[in-house]
Amino acid sequence: MGSNPGHPVPLGFVFRSRSKEEKAHADKATVTDSKQTRHPEAPKGRPTPKRSQAQTQRRSVANTSMTRKEASKRQRDERRAAMERQRQALASGDERYLPARDKGPVRRFARDYIDSRFNIAEYFLPMAVIILVLSMIRVPQLQNVALLLWLVVIVVIVLDSLVTGFRLKQRLAERFPDDKRRGAVAYALMRSLQMRRLRLPKPQVKRGERP
Repeated sequence: MGSNPGHPVPLGFVFRSRSKEEKAHADKATVTDSKQTRHPEAPKGRPTPKRSQAQTQRRSVANTSMTRKEASKRQRDERRAAMERQRQALASGDERYLPARDKGPVRRFARDYIDSRFNIAEYFLPMAVIILVLSMIRVPQLQNVALLLWLVVIVVIVLDSLVTGFRLKQRLAERFPDDKRRGAVAYALMRSLQMRRLRLPKPQVKRGERP
């Protein structure tokens, strides 16, 4: 029989079950994995983003949302400010904030030319109301007078508008030979149909004052 070795093997090692070794290895792996928690926003199979990166992303999303709200509010404020400037410009005649159809020296001269004259067309609305009232009265003589007045008013307004348009066209050609004058005469005649106190932009010259 052989002699026993110098270092005898412990019985516990000999009879240690393999299942206990596997269990201990699994427990160790579980503890190790638990220390590296997966970020809740990180998808499976991808590396977990660092905390600083996640915070930066959240701040970026928040800032983008606030920026959109601020931009929308700023646009509304700018529109209100632009409308207020335009309203004040229509009252004061400030060229910087007038609507596009009223801007420019040609349109300004056309307005001043109309505002400096006595225009029959500006009394068209009051005269039309008077004629309408007369025509509603059940008196044949008054109805005939109303019809005659209506014809006279139309003819006088047309003649006055033709003369005004012709003279304004000549003045514009003399004053602004190199500027774009298209539509200025029609713009002025449309203004002459409005009562002076209701015109916009407000008249900047007095009647009889040469523009």
